[in-house]
Amino acid sequence: MSIFRRRPVVWMGALVFGFYVAASARPAAAQKATAKALFAGGCFWCMEPAFEKVDGVSSVISGYTGGQTKNPTYEQVSAGVTGHAESVEVVYDPSKVTYEKLLEVFWHNIDPLVGNAQFCDHGTQYRSAIFFLDETQKKLAEESKRRIEESKRFGGKTIQTQIVAATAFYPAEDYHQDFYKKNPARYSSYRVGCGRDQRLKELWGPDAGHGGGEK
Repeated sequence: MSIFRRRPVVWMGALVFGFYVAASARPAAAQKATAKALFAGGCFWCMEPAFEKVDGVSSVISGYTGGQTKNPTYEQVSAGVTGHAESVEVVYDPSKVTYEKLLEVFWHNIDPLVGNAQFCDHGTQYRSAIFFLDETQKKLAEESKRRIEESKRFGGKTIQTQIVAATAFYPAEDYHQDFYKKNPARYSSYRVGCGRDQRLKELWGPDAGHGGGEK
């Protein structure tokens, strides 16, 4: 009789083990449910709200990337000595928003016709760039740039925005994160004074400042 008593125990043990394996696999699956994208569009204060209002985007972090200095400070980057550009890291759910849509948002929030500058900010630290994380992102970024060039929207002018492989991304200081929420008056004053929205409307018309799919 003892052998028959053991079988349910073995079966229950296997069942418990199966639940454990399934539970252990969930975090990995959850991690795959999000993806990242890196963009530089001049002042990162202004790029945060552009992406944060997009449905499917869970976070936007201001930071620095594209240079050679490790753990740079804002003072170093703004001085133009690090090679980094002010950038944003966008974390999103691919089941809700595509990388193509994020590219659309990106283009409609930058001036692609100038190199090493954006609006009133000048220097390599304010260049516009798409930092691709894999070959798929690279292909999609290049295709989006080519469509803009072929559209003749800008009369054949050269698109200056860089498309380069991503390197280490360094989050900016805490006071820069969600600056437009923490210091709305100063943010608004800067944005208006920089002429950002006026120039975006000249470039993109009714599409300026957004890419659709907003929260």
